[in-house]
Amino acid sequence: MKNIITSLLLFLAFTTTGLSQNQDSLKIDYEKIEKSLIYKTGKIEFPSGNATLNVPKGFKFLDAKQTQYVLKDLWGNPEDTSILGSIVPEKKGVMNDGSWLFVINYQEDGYVKDDDAQDINYDDLLKEIQEDMRKENPERAKQGFETAELIGWASKPFYDEKLKVLHWAKEIKFGKSKDNTLNYDLRVLGRKGMYNISAVASMHELAEVKASIPNIINSIQFKEGNTYFNFDEDTDTVAAWTIGGLVAGKVLAKVGLFALIAKFGKLILVAILGGFAAIKKFIFGKKDQEVSKPKTEELAEETKTKEEE
Repeated sequence: MKNIITSLLLFLAFTTTGLSQNQDSLKIDYEKIEKSLIYKTGKIEFPSGNATLNVPKGFKFLDAKQTQYVLKDLWGNPEDTSILGSIVPEKKGVMNDGSWLFVINYQEDGYVKDDDAQDINYDDLLKEIQEDMRKENPERAKQGFETAELIGWASKPFYDEKLKVLHWAKEIKFGKSKDNTLNYDLRVLGRKGMYNISAVASMHELAEVKASIPNIINSIQFKEGNTYFNFDEDTDTVAAWTIGGLVAGKVLAKVGLFALIAKFGKLILVAILGGFAAIKKFIFGKKDQEVSKPKTEELAEETKTKEEE
């Protein structure tokens, strides 16, 4: 019995030391990743050539390639090649609990008529969106991503008729996560399409995100001849949806799962591949290797195990 107790004490000491070292390693890796990112400020020209982004005070810009890396490789979201970049709070990075950002893309699908803006019942629309999300979950699970549940409006849809900007926020629960994700969406309407700006944060950051919305809205500037008010009904294309369709997400049907972005959906912890993975194998042996699973799912389970221990 003494030998068993002694062995257990030695094992616990080894495990505690290993976890402590792993946390230090994680911190170093997080810092390395953050320092590798190249941020910009000032005026940003978009590839479409019809608008510019004036990075708001208190924020910094991350280009398309780096944003894709953050969302897909670090935060565990599906790939989305339409991304133009992201706006990140100046004093925050992308690798800590308080991280959040605005993702930007552009859709040139035509002029969006806003005749229905004042007539939409957003409570009924919420139920419709919730049902659509439930129907998408089997496909999300099939592709190895967490299921999603729309809890409700984090901020009810509002259309600014003067600025021609629509914005609203959804509270979403991904998988079994304890913290719900905030997706705060803005649609800046133009003559031939719109800029989509989506804040990806946790519900804890709602007040912080909401406070930044006025500056974010004004950061997108359509160039002369490309504004919503330059629409020419004789030559320009009219989109197949109106304001209600934008909120319902019908416009994003072609990209499906990309309509939702998870904050740390399946965060890839760099050091887990080394230190903690070795500890986990030492404790549990090869039991979890008997079932073949997607790599992201294995990493997510390792993360959960680490938190429990």
